[in-house]
Amino acid sequence: MPVEMDNYNGNPVIILKRDENDAYPFRFGVRKAQLIVEHIDDIKKFVKDNSK
Repeated sequence: MPVEMDNYNGNPVIILKRDENDAYPFRFGVRKAQLIVEHIDDIKKFVKDNSK
């Protein structure tokens, strides 16, 4: 999965893509990244419990 770093209004963002042609990448900044890191186990459980 391609990962890019960029800036949005002078703030750093990370961009996660399914592939190089992903038209709707997942883009977020440091504050949301911190939330994800703090709750990574909950996110993993959510994915496990809700994946087919």
